[in-house]
Amino acid sequence: MTTPYKHEPFTNFGIEENRKAFEKALETVNNEWLGQSYPLVIDGERYETEDKIVSINPANKEEVVGTVSKATQDHAEKAIQAAAKAFETWRYTDPEERAAVLFRAAANVRRKKHEFSALLVKEAGKPWNEADADTAEAIDFMEYYARQMIELAKGKPVNSREGERNQYVYTPTGVTVVIPPWNFLFAIMAGTTVAPIVTGNTVVLKPASAAPVIAAKFVEVLEESGLPKGVVNFVPGSGAEVGDYLVDHPKTSIITFTGSREVGTRIFERAAKVQPGQTHLKQVIAEMGGKDTVVVDEDCDIELAAQSIFTSAFGFAGQKCSAGSRAVVHEKVYDEVLKRVIEITESKKVGEPDSADVYMGPVIDQASFNKIMDYIEIGKEEGRLVSGGKGDDSKGYFIDPTIFADLDPKARLMQEEIFGPVVAFSKVSSFDEALEVANNTEYGLTGAVITKNRDHINRAKQEFHVGNLYFNRNCTGAIVGYHPFGGFKMSGTDSKAGGPDYLALHMQAKTISETF
Repeated sequence: MTTPYKHEPFTNFGIEENRKAFEKALETVNNEWLGQSYPLVIDGERYETEDKIVSINPANKEEVVGTVSKATQDHAEKAIQAAAKAFETWRYTDPEERAAVLFRAAANVRRKKHEFSALLVKEAGKPWNEADADTAEAIDFMEYYARQMIELAKGKPVNSREGERNQYVYTPTGVTVVIPPWNFLFAIMAGTTVAPIVTGNTVVLKPASAAPVIAAKFVEVLEESGLPKGVVNFVPGSGAEVGDYLVDHPKTSIITFTGSREVGTRIFERAAKVQPGQTHLKQVIAEMGGKDTVVVDEDCDIELAAQSIFTSAFGFAGQKCSAGSRAVVHEKVYDEVLKRVIEITESKKVGEPDSADVYMGPVIDQASFNKIMDYIEIGKEEGRLVSGGKGDDSKGYFIDPTIFADLDPKARLMQEEIFGPVVAFSKVSSFDEALEVANNTEYGLTGAVITKNRDHINRAKQEFHVGNLYFNRNCTGAIVGYHPFGGFKMSGTDSKAGGPDYLALHMQAKTISETF
C-alpha cells in the first residue's frame, strides 16, 4: 500500500533558512561536484573515451561543469545489445519491485534535493526557483509513475462468460531509446527514462550534449537504488553519429524524444522505415515545441494579465516549449497591459544566478545566443521594440528580456519558435479575432486566456486548439499528475507526460482468454 500521490513542494527562498541551505548546496557543488569526468555506462561497465563532451556553465563560459565520455557507434551497438539482453529478465520482474526502484530513487534525490538543483544552476544557468521546480518535477515523475505502474499491473476489466475467463493486461515492449532535451535537464530526462524502466522496458539514454552531467548523476542514483545492470545504458554522443544509429537499429522498439520540430519529424520519418531483421513497428513518443499564446480579453484583470504574460514569456529565459512567446491582447486594454508588462520586466534582475534575487539567467549556449539575437533583429523590422533587445556574450550568454509591440499575426516573430526571452504583442479587436490568431500557428502545445467572461471561457475550451489550456494564469508550469503535458499539431504526439495514459504508451495490451 503506497501513500496517495501529491507533488513535491517547491522551496520558499523567501525564508532565510532555505536560502542558507541552498547557498551551502551551491558550495558543495562548486567544491565537490564540478570538474568531474563521467564515463559511459553499458551493461553496468564503465567506458572512458578520448573524445569528450565538455559541459560548461552558460553564465560563466570559463567554468567547466564536467566532462563526459563521448560514445561511438560501436558503443551504441553494445548499449543496444546490453539493453536487449537485460530486457529478457527485467520484463518479468515484479512490477512492484520495479516501482520500488523508482521510490528509492526519488528518496535518494530528495535527500540531496538542493545539491541537484544547484547543479542545474551551474549546468543550465537556471535561477534558483526554476532549478528547484525542475528537481521537484523529476521527483514527481518517479513518484507518480511508480504508483501508476502498480495500478496498471492489475490490467483493465473486460467481460467474461460462463466457462471462459478473459483478461486484459499490459506487457513491456522492448528496448527504448531516450533522447531528452537540455532545458528541463533533470525533470524530462528523468521522466522519460523511468517511464520505460517501470513498465518493464530497458533503456539506452543519449542525453542532451549541452547538459549531460545531470544525466550521468541520475544514472548513478538509479544504480544506487538497485536498478540491475543493463536496464539503463548511458551513451552520450552526437545526434548524427549515435542518435541516428540508435533510432534506426532493428532492436529499438520505442523512441522517446523531446526537442525541436525539425529533429522530431526527422526521427519520426527514420523510425517509420522497417530495417532488415526488424520484427515490429517502432513506437515514437515526441514532444516538439510550441509557439504559445496568452490571450487577453477586454474583460480581464489587468495586473493578472501582465503577470501571466511576463511569467509565461521570461521564466528560464523563455527556454521552454510551453513559453508564452505571443501576447494577443484586446485593443481596449492593449496599451495598459503592455505598459504594465514592461514595468514588471524592467524591475527584475538579470544575471548570473548565484543568488535568490536573480529572476533570469543566461541562455544555454553560443548557438542559442546567436539565433535569438538574429530574431531580435528581425523583430526590429517587423514590430516596435519597447523593452530589452540587447545581449552580452562576453562572460556568459546573457540577453535582456525583450518585448516587441504591434506585430502582425503572420509575422515571423509570431509564427516561429525562438526559444529565448522574446515576447511579441499583437492587437485584436474582438475575442473571435483573438481565437483566430491563437490558432494560426502550426503548433498547439499550451495557451492561456485571461478573462472574466464565462461564455468566452467556454468557447475557448472548445475552440483554442492546444494540448494544455489554462485560464486566468500563465501557460507554463505544468505539474505531474495535475496538468498532464503534451500538445497537438506540430507540437508532438500529445503523449501527456505525467498523466494517466502515459505509461501505457510504453506497453502492449494483451488479451488472454482461457476456457475451462
